[in-house]
Amino acid sequence: MKVPNVVGMNLQVGQDTLQAAGFYVLDDQDATGQGRLQIYDRNWVVTKQSPASGSKVTTDTLITLYAKKIGE
Repeated sequence: MKVPNVVGMNLQVGQDTLQAAGFYVLDDQDATGQGRLQIYDRNWVVTKQSPASGSKVTTDTLITLYAKKIGE
């Protein structure tokens, strides 16, 4: 399956989009490198994803979303 592009979405919408496409093995990381936890996903925006959008992977592939707080 192709990985959807969720860069620029808020973290919650990005996760929902990936799950709707059949991807459930998700991880999220603080894109600033500060190691903060994304407790309230709607306050964060996805800045990068791995694997990249358009990549063809199986639905059990780990997809990591890198996010920062909105306004940072």
